[in-house]
Amino acid sequence: MESWLVVFVAVTSLAVILQTAILLGIFLQYRRAQEHMSRIAEDLQARLIPVLSRMQLFLDDTQPRISTIVTDAAEIVHIARGQAQRVDRIFTEAADRLRLQLIHVDQILTGTLEAVEETGSKVRRTIAGPVQEATALIRGIQAGLDFFRARRRPAEATASDHPDEGLFI
Repeated sequence: MESWLVVFVAVTSLAVILQTAILLGIFLQYRRAQEHMSRIAEDLQARLIPVLSRMQLFLDDTQPRISTIVTDAAEIVHIARGQAQRVDRIFTEAADRLRLQLIHVDQILTGTLEAVEETGSKVRRTIAGPVQEATALIRGIQAGLDFFRARRRPAEATASDHPDEGLFI
């Protein structure tokens, strides 16, 4: 059993030494990677600092202009809104006035047409009625005259009834 114990201790020692070697390799690899990352970070920082400083100067220079532009845009929007409301109010008033004028014109035309129609019916009653009566009277007189003329010429009427009789031999 002791021999087995020596074997287990030797295997365990060997495993510990192997683990130490692996951990040492990982540590050395980590250190190299950290140095490489530090160099990349320093290089990136050396390149970005001038760009960031220029960007800061640019922003410091343009910030008042941007503020002015935003203020002007807000004022333009405010003025445009006021003008749009004013134009809307003017168009609404004009439409209301036009509607009232159209109603007034419609009333005037309706009244005029009713007056013309009433006048036409009065003219028909006052003129057409007596004209028809006068026409009927004149026709009656003509019929009477035609009747009396026809009685006076009975002999003439028989000869003139057959105009072709004188042509036969």
